[in-house]
Amino acid sequence: MSRAGQPAEASDLVDVDALIGAYYDLKPDPSVAAQRVAFGTSGHRGSSLSRSFNEDHILATTQAIVDYRAAQGITGPLFLGRDTHGLSLPAEHTAIEVLVANGVDVRVDSRDSWVPTPALSHAILTYNKGRDESDAGRADGIVVTPSHNPPRDGGFKYNPPHGGPADTDATGWIADRANALIEAGLEGVRRIRHADIDDATLGQYDFREGYVADLASIIDVEAIARSGVRIGADPLGGASVEYWALIGERYGLDLTVVNPEVDPTWRFMTLDWDEKIRMDPSSPSAMAALVARRDEFDILTGNDADADRHGIVTPDAGLMNPNHFLAVAIDYLYRHREGWPQDAAIGKTLVSSMIIDRVAASLGRTLLEVPVGFKWFVPGLLDGSVAFGGEESAGASFLRKDGTVWTTDKDGILLCLLAAEILAVTGKTPSQRYAELEAEFGASAYQRVDAPASPEQKAALSKLSGDAVSASELAGDPVTAKLSHAPGNGAAIGGLKVQTEHAWFAARPSGTEDVYKLYAESLKGPEHLAQVQEEARKVVAAALGS
Repeated sequence: MSRAGQPAEASDLVDVDALIGAYYDLKPDPSVAAQRVAFGTSGHRGSSLSRSFNEDHILATTQAIVDYRAAQGITGPLFLGRDTHGLSLPAEHTAIEVLVANGVDVRVDSRDSWVPTPALSHAILTYNKGRDESDAGRADGIVVTPSHNPPRDGGFKYNPPHGGPADTDATGWIADRANALIEAGLEGVRRIRHADIDDATLGQYDFREGYVADLASIIDVEAIARSGVRIGADPLGGASVEYWALIGERYGLDLTVVNPEVDPTWRFMTLDWDEKIRMDPSSPSAMAALVARRDEFDILTGNDADADRHGIVTPDAGLMNPNHFLAVAIDYLYRHREGWPQDAAIGKTLVSSMIIDRVAASLGRTLLEVPVGFKWFVPGLLDGSVAFGGEESAGASFLRKDGTVWTTDKDGILLCLLAAEILAVTGKTPSQRYAELEAEFGASAYQRVDAPASPEQKAALSKLSGDAVSASELAGDPVTAKLSHAPGNGAAIGGLKVQTEHAWFAARPSGTEDVYKLYAESLKGPEHLAQVQEEARKVVAAALGS
């Protein structure tokens, strides 16, 4: 019997001392692919216990970032923050050793506390405001986090001066340089022992104050306060814990931090779908304890460890599907933000719900459909041509009330506050509003599943052209598009998407496992979705020649 959704037991907990000991004691073998530096959509991730996130990785990656900054002519300060994972503080100390030795102007949290990813993005953009792209003195940043990944993991992410996730050109360069440094026995890495660094050497920045004090420029906090909406915010043991406490106090909100505990073992979590501890606020299993309290508050919210993802729980519906909340957020914002540009597009990833397409059409707005990865929204959020960018994995950000940029990375705190604003202003929970959207546009049945694929098949799938699909129908409907590139920006999607008027599927290879991810949606119900999935597997198999 599965223990998904059940409280973690002692046997599920990581040994934090062993984890940190392995960080310093174990050395990666660069000839083993799994032990090399590799940047996914959100930085380099791994575990010290499997030699994929150790001191050598961070020494080399930080030096590579220093070298990348020099090559790009970036001379401004570097903002550095960490989340609550057990490996984050050791990795932050390692990064500081290299940055200071290389003469970088490092800005760390003045409270020596945790920094959510959106607060770091906000800090970079705040510093760079008014500076054009040719200004060498612009700031950039590093956030030490593996996001929602299990407690045994560590993560290290670089955000360039645009404030968002680095693109593949940057991460590819940094990873190649870092691996070369590891292969060279770290020759070329400059460092000063952390114990020998004078605190006065490090610049100080109050990430929490800078972020929280600015929230009134993007959220109608007065409406939330007037309405008396009872908010329960669960940081899930992550970096947002002290931010939520200050937000409630600063703006006079009826806000309770339902679990203020921080523990690198995350012993208070319920187990995710695979019986692992994972701080995923979009997972019904990981959010089970919060869902059980749905009747105690008008809105309950959750964030992952670095607060770039959101989970919304309502009394009437429990945990909302991320796609559903994105549709409601878009519908509400584009009707209530009069200061937004009239031609600003709606950004979605191509594996997000068709309901968003319907909402965009009803609003008369352009839909910008891009590959998976929040980095694709960065240019539009920066110049205001995209007012909202969102991913089906519960990550999004949007513009300030005046149509200017807020963050160019995902902001889970922001989206949780938006849920409270929607209830305060409309009198309806986001889930009640979604029911209205479904009544208007059709009921969505959506699922992502994994299917086996060999490394050769994964490589072939990532390079497929739409022409490889011979099928003209999908689950009884004519195929209207066969895509290997995103319609919004022409970028390769690293897989395939096939769509009809009422359904679609997309197949993408996993970057870490021998599977491919199969996303599918139908507006004709669960039975039709199952038919779409069955035919999708056959289409992919035929395209791969298997």
